[in-house]
Amino acid sequence: MQIVQTVEVHPRSPAELFQALTAEQVERFEAAAARARIVLAGKVVWNVSSTATGGGVAEMLRTLLGYVAGTGVQTGWAVINGDADFFTVTKRIHNAIHGLGDAPALGTADQERYERTLQRNLPDLLELIRPQDLVLLHDPQPAGLLAPLQRAGIPAIWRCHIGLDQPNDQALAGWRFLRHYVESADAFVFSRRQYAPEWVPAERLAVIPPSIDPLSKKNRPIAAAERIDILTSAGVLATDGHTRSSLVQGGRPPTADARLVVQVSRWDRLKDMAGVMVGFSRMPAAAEEDVHLMLVGPAVTAVADDPEGGEVLADCLATWHDLPAGIRDRVHLVSVPMEDPDENATIVNAIQRHAAVVVQKSLAEGFGLTVAEAMWKARPVVASAVGGIQDQIVDGESGLLIRDPLDLDAFGKAVSRLLADEAYARRLGQTAQARVRDQFLGDRHLRQYVDLFDAVLSGEQRARAGSRGYGTGR
Repeated sequence: MQIVQTVEVHPRSPAELFQALTAEQVERFEAAAARARIVLAGKVVWNVSSTATGGGVAEMLRTLLGYVAGTGVQTGWAVINGDADFFTVTKRIHNAIHGLGDAPALGTADQERYERTLQRNLPDLLELIRPQDLVLLHDPQPAGLLAPLQRAGIPAIWRCHIGLDQPNDQALAGWRFLRHYVESADAFVFSRRQYAPEWVPAERLAVIPPSIDPLSKKNRPIAAAERIDILTSAGVLATDGHTRSSLVQGGRPPTADARLVVQVSRWDRLKDMAGVMVGFSRMPAAAEEDVHLMLVGPAVTAVADDPEGGEVLADCLATWHDLPAGIRDRVHLVSVPMEDPDENATIVNAIQRHAAVVVQKSLAEGFGLTVAEAMWKARPVVASAVGGIQDQIVDGESGLLIRDPLDLDAFGKAVSRLLADEAYARRLGQTAQARVRDQFLGDRHLRQYVDLFDAVLSGEQRARAGSRGYGTGR
């Protein structure tokens, strides 16, 4: 019985992406695609992740790999299989790298659970991936497969989407756990240079921020009338004040004329959705009856690699019950179905576009794709100045940053400012969209990957010829 799941990659014509790019960007992309076809001729670029749905990595791969395939480069996507014990361990690793949890907690028993699961997945991967291919392993979940794949002669890159600018004891403990599994990588990819541990060799380090697909179901343009129809049909918005919805917990769904403050993220403690609710209750604009808060996350049963989702949603509901009565009715917790990825993406797109203000009050953030997605939709964004969010938003120009994510008063004042000054909010949104076009679309992302693959494969060829090492040019 096959344990590893393969995800079908549907080729997408780069011409679709070109609609959102400048002429100069198109020219650079076409040159990179031509080089990729030469560098990767006869090879398959494999991506290995822990889930095909429900998180930023899966969403990014689904569209980015389509464009890769559309350039004529062969690409594959494999998803490993793990049980509850495995994902409990990897969630603890994830939290540790972000500086949370009990530093000594990752020990021998965790190693055994982790390695046992990956050993079950390894034979399937060795059937799929050939020595002439190239593999990217995404995040801690499949990291322990790196050395076994290398021993089979397969060049292996570890792509880490998480990190902490200034590691604390918990983060250092998480890195000690992972170092044994990944330090032989042919290359390391991080979203920020600050995330790379000090033991990662500079010549094998590539810094490649994530990107969004401007024409995906989650980001395509939606007219105002269509988005209201989408949201009322889904039960996220009401046609009257008495509607109930299976998607919405907390206050009953708001009507279409409500001004929405929206956060979209996993039900994850690092996203601090409980803090968003408390901050909302304190902000000056919360006294206005047409201002509502909407916290939006995936249906918790559908995200296999995040065992804490249900607990976090339950905690958020407990926080909601403690809110003042007048505020509580205007706070809504939305769990978007995951069975149909296109339906999920369309609902999230419509919610973000309908928002008056989008927030991301994370305590830690690897990058924060939902920030880039909101910026692309020209929405004004208020976000914590943590992790990759700092690379996306220029404070006061393309959004507002909260220097201390625990400062609920600063958060509330920033959101209230944008609700009170629509012209300023609109200017921030327009600048934000231009910034995403320039820096956070797939053309830049793919060009950087071509540079990396070329460096890795050139190094492999030199090593086989007896040369020592190679550089990624970063």
